[in-house]
Amino acid sequence: MLNKKDFLKYASTLAFPIMLQNLIGTLVNIADTVMLGYVSQTAMSASSLANQYTFILFCLYYGMATGTSVLCAQYWGKGDKKTVEKILGLAERISLIVSLVFFVISFTMPTTIMKIFTSSPDTIAAGSEYLRVISFSFMFMGFSQVFMSALRSIGKIMLPSVTYIVSLCVNVICNATFIFGLFGLPKLGVTGVALGTVIARITEVLICLIYSLRSSDVRFRIKYFFAKSGILFQDFMKIATPAVINDVVWSFASSAFAAILGHIGDDMVAANAVAVMVVNIGAIACRGFANATTIIVSQELGKDRIDTAREYGKRMLTITFIVSLIGCVVILAIRPIILDFYRDKLTETAIYYLGIFIIMTTWRLVGEGINTCLICGCFRGGGDSRFGMIIDSIFMWLVAVPLTFLAAYVLKLPPIWVYFVMTLDEFEKMPVVFIHYF
Repeated sequence: MLNKKDFLKYASTLAFPIMLQNLIGTLVNIADTVMLGYVSQTAMSASSLANQYTFILFCLYYGMATGTSVLCAQYWGKGDKKTVEKILGLAERISLIVSLVFFVISFTMPTTIMKIFTSSPDTIAAGSEYLRVISFSFMFMGFSQVFMSALRSIGKIMLPSVTYIVSLCVNVICNATFIFGLFGLPKLGVTGVALGTVIARITEVLICLIYSLRSSDVRFRIKYFFAKSGILFQDFMKIATPAVINDVVWSFASSAFAAILGHIGDDMVAANAVAVMVVNIGAIACRGFANATTIIVSQELGKDRIDTAREYGKRMLTITFIVSLIGCVVILAIRPIILDFYRDKLTETAIYYLGIFIIMTTWRLVGEGINTCLICGCFRGGGDSRFGMIIDSIFMWLVAVPLTFLAAYVLKLPPIWVYFVMTLDEFEKMPVVFIHYF
């Protein structure tokens, strides 16, 4: 067993690519939000609401990546490289099927999707165009997400890091080009953001395939993509299915929150879009360590070291809690800067909401960090994906969403109080999560 100092170095090494991915995703969102702020508040709101649909798909990928990560880490711990490649091929096949389903829906029915989140005609029109274009990125996004999770699970962190940096640069450059019409190209506004995302996702896949062709470690092999997986498929589904259901339930609840805010008004949507961006900055390290817990626990169990896995899980919980508190300090420190920057880009009402929303996101970050470390890290890493599925289904849909709906449409509370009720969702389930952990 590693001493605490060496363990922190080891955990940081595994968490780094996840932190980098979160950082790059946040930087892309910041760039998009800033650029769209120069276009209009409607463009910003449209992009934010349309991405709720994409977020559901991302959570599906996250669930599949969890199954991939847990099994790959366990078999890598046993020294079984061939089975790791079989798991990768199986996961890529499933992700492609899911991606195609989401592509067909968003490409053919974007207006219907947007009407779920808002009743504003201008926002619906802009969001529909955005969805139709960004749907082409889904197949590429699924491939890269699964491939990166497999590499991280076996301790290969360089490729994910390089890929996300390149993807960030491509995304920002393309977005600026298409939003503002640089280099003689037409100004596409919110549609330009979607097009930039598609090009960035294609770039990610190309890097993954080039690495796979040259790699002496784990490679993506076509024969395993089409191969029958038998009992390996059952093992994958046993871990991935509850994780996928868990993440989809959670993402649908997040989309329900967005729909509630969307029907209150564009000021709430715009303020929440910026607040989410800010909390993502503070959550970068917290989410990195929380998700690295899955790899650490899985690898130790693959080596049949249960006591070590238990101790490492406990250490990761402590680290995640401390890092989440640091994240809260970061959020509060940058709050004045954010408010000053957006003061001439949002309405006075939206700025008022934003100032309070940023404060409210701090306690939600602490709750999210702890629950993610336990549910997605310790429990899933130990093969228990079922608990997270059950707990999120119950608390999100029978407690958190109904309470927010009640606050907004029955009690008709002021928007600030509706948002306050929404930010309590992580703490409502925390006592039960800790009982299960102990």
